[in-house]
Amino acid sequence: MKVGLLKETENDARVALLPGNIQHLADMNVAFMVEHEAGKRAFVDDADYEEAGAEMASHEEVIKGSDILIRINPLKEEEMSGVAKGKVLVSEFDPFRNKKLLDFSASQGLTTFSIDTIPRTTKAQAMDVLSSMATIAGYKAVIHAAMQLPEFFPMFMSAAGTIKPAKVLILGAGVAGLQAIATARRLGGVTEAFDVRSAVKEEVESLGAKFIEVEGAKEEAEAKGYAVEQTEEFQQKQRQLIHDHALKSDVVITTAQIPGKEAPLLVRKETVEQMKPGSVIVDLAASSGGNCELTENGKIITKNGVSIIGKSDYPSDMPIDASRMYGNNLTNFLELFFNEEGAFSPDWDDEIIKGTCLTHQGEIVNERLKPVAK
Repeated sequence: MKVGLLKETENDARVALLPGNIQHLADMNVAFMVEHEAGKRAFVDDADYEEAGAEMASHEEVIKGSDILIRINPLKEEEMSGVAKGKVLVSEFDPFRNKKLLDFSASQGLTTFSIDTIPRTTKAQAMDVLSSMATIAGYKAVIHAAMQLPEFFPMFMSAAGTIKPAKVLILGAGVAGLQAIATARRLGGVTEAFDVRSAVKEEVESLGAKFIEVEGAKEEAEAKGYAVEQTEEFQQKQRQLIHDHALKSDVVITTAQIPGKEAPLLVRKETVEQMKPGSVIVDLAASSGGNCELTENGKIITKNGVSIIGKSDYPSDMPIDASRMYGNNLTNFLELFFNEEGAFSPDWDDEIIKGTCLTHQGEIVNERLKPVAK
């Protein structure tokens, strides 16, 4: 069995596996082909992969010569059309919002695994790439906001007078939100956080932030820790509360996303128009529609003196640690693929395999996706 590691798209400096990960899997009798300069933007040389036992090759050679193809960002349709039937692809397919690619994969007879649909279970924690990347995003969002903010984050007392600390509002207390809270607190910001899930209140307060709560939130056990859509009555209360707190804030970090749906709108145009000039909004949900009504994905814009940063790709800005975390998660996942001889032999009844396999033998096999596929 030969695994092929492909170079990422031009706008992503990460690499899915590092030489150490390849060495670990090579010890399981798995052979590797790696595309030339796959790790260059993550500061890894081809020689490092060769030392780990990998064969270096061109993009086309890796696709042709490998049984399993790995890349964080999925191949485009025109590339996938050249992949032989029966081959295995492992990527972040974002299947709930990428039905066309899903259908195409099935029609091509490809077996696809989407690493971004790893179940949120205890067993799968060591494979959860989304949580790892969210940790980076939450950290970098605050650092970016601090650089953009025309004020200090911490309180300063000097001969020139006392500087008040920045007030930071975090919307969404998932992995990214909690990391943003921790980072903002380390920088000396006075921090508060909002989330529809009352279960995260203790975590927020343990990090030194104030928890903002709207009573009457709907929570569902089957959501497995993710936020769910709320009633219109709750959303009206939520909008008013967020509006009131945003007007008092110097920095707003938005992190709220719902799998398979557009990001919930949390910061409206009228709120931005009334915020203090010089304030900063960082929207981590920019690629899925944005939590701020004025967000433009991949851009920094200014409205009425408020800077709005629409950025969902912070992990690419920190490619060394992002690749290290991603590679370790992915290695733990790939271990489920192989038997002692290094042959592709996954347990198709395993919860993680079933949760991540999208297409197999010409059909869409993922139970969560079958309703979407109709």
